[in-house]
Amino acid sequence: MPAEVLAAVVAAVLLAAIARRFGLSSPLMLVVAGLAMTLIPGLPTLVLDPEFVLYVILPPLLWTAGLESSYMDLRKNAATVGLLAVGLPLATTAVVGFVAYQTVPALPLAAALVLGAIVAPPDAVSATAIGRRLGLPRRLMSLLGGESLLNDATSLTAYKLALAAAIGMAESWGHAVGVFVWAVAGGVLVGVVMGKLILFVRARLNDPVAESAIGLVAPFVCYLIGEQVQASGVLAVVTASLMLGQRATDAGYATRLQDQAVWRSVQLILESVAFLLIGLQLPAVVRDLTGIPATVLLGSAVAVFAAVLVVRILWVFAFAYLTPSWLVPGGNRPPPSALFVVAWAGMRGVVSLAAAFAVPMTTLSGDEFPGRPYIVFLTFVVVIGTLLLHGLTLPWLVRTLGVRGDAARADALAIVAARPRAAESADRRLNELLAAAREAGKPLAAYEAAARLLREWNNRRRSDAWKQPMESDEGQGPAPAAAYRRLRLEMIAAERESFIAERDANRIDDEVLRTLMHDLDLLEASLNG
Repeated sequence: MPAEVLAAVVAAVLLAAIARRFGLSSPLMLVVAGLAMTLIPGLPTLVLDPEFVLYVILPPLLWTAGLESSYMDLRKNAATVGLLAVGLPLATTAVVGFVAYQTVPALPLAAALVLGAIVAPPDAVSATAIGRRLGLPRRLMSLLGGESLLNDATSLTAYKLALAAAIGMAESWGHAVGVFVWAVAGGVLVGVVMGKLILFVRARLNDPVAESAIGLVAPFVCYLIGEQVQASGVLAVVTASLMLGQRATDAGYATRLQDQAVWRSVQLILESVAFLLIGLQLPAVVRDLTGIPATVLLGSAVAVFAAVLVVRILWVFAFAYLTPSWLVPGGNRPPPSALFVVAWAGMRGVVSLAAAFAVPMTTLSGDEFPGRPYIVFLTFVVVIGTLLLHGLTLPWLVRTLGVRGDAARADALAIVAARPRAAESADRRLNELLAAAREAGKPLAAYEAAARLLREWNNRRRSDAWKQPMESDEGQGPAPAAAYRRLRLEMIAAERESFIAERDANRIDDEVLRTLMHDLDLLEASLNG
């Protein structure tokens, strides 16, 4: 099994790299590749381990999403995100459960609700990944991102409650509500405590490598503690990551640069493995379907898949227009075209498959779990169907409806407005330091010479901040900042070639070369933003 897992990881990363190189949708390419690989004769079957997904893949993916999310945007859209992340999964659980109960004779109501909870949460990765590639408006990305951060907690809690009823652990409605409330409150509490603890420890280390190492293990610790206290591990991870993302400015520059590079690599690997694993589950799904009438399978698959699509569309439009205006940020409701994009971005993913495979084989009485093969099969149909249907049609839909954001230009204008204010702050700080030097009776020649150079540099940054967008808009060629960057990058490349030649000529050793290259890398990183 380790060899098969390693081969899957290597294949997933290579396929993702190819997709990124040619501008393809890596989630779709990986799912289709996984399906195709199952047709290769003699290929070992890699069955999805639910604990591997829930304890290894899910926490770091939620962590990276939380670090990159905007706490301010989530707070502004709290009501809408709550309706999508809490209300919609519960509604999907109920509607899909009822449809499955009516169309699959082998599923009692409790088992049908298990299926509904399994397919309720849209994937935490695929919709936002495709949305970023398509350039959706920032508000829609905030809604999709906030939903994907929180809906797993709602769905997994509902899944546990329905599963307990299905295996014979019947509890009162009051107990069920208490479990749900504790899952939410306990998960947030664990996340807050862990977030404060991580911030406290990292602030006193002043060691970028150690700080990044703590960040790498933090999502697993948060998730594990949350689950151990019978709360939501998902909410624990999300809460802690939002806190660290909000306080990222407290860390040193080296830690921020390192964290960004490390987490992007981790995210690419885990996302790639998750989507490839989805496609590779076809043999495991088909294996248990022997003896089940094809007409029942087809009819139930169509009914459940349609229910998943319809309930999301109806929910999004109904609550977009029924929500009181004072709950809508700025009082501006998204246009119908934008709402339909949100409604159509309901792709399911590996968490749903993991939950389906985690359904036990037997109940507490020792009987077979009722309809388990149906649950796994229908979950697979919903996951593959939504990934392919939404993933293939969403780009066309966005272009047809004209739902495109202007985030790049808005960001550029925000940068233009912020940099002059920052330059004024820098000027004030420089004047304060010079005044302090005069009061202390220090020799001012060196300070004043340095101050002249710094003021010239600061004024150039202030003026270039305004010139760059104006000149690029009017087609007048590169702005001074752009020309400076291009020339400086060429000079850095020449320096790098010279250092390598020095090493090759045996005038410096590799350790000295690495130090010199690191300095150039930091300069190049600053020039490339």
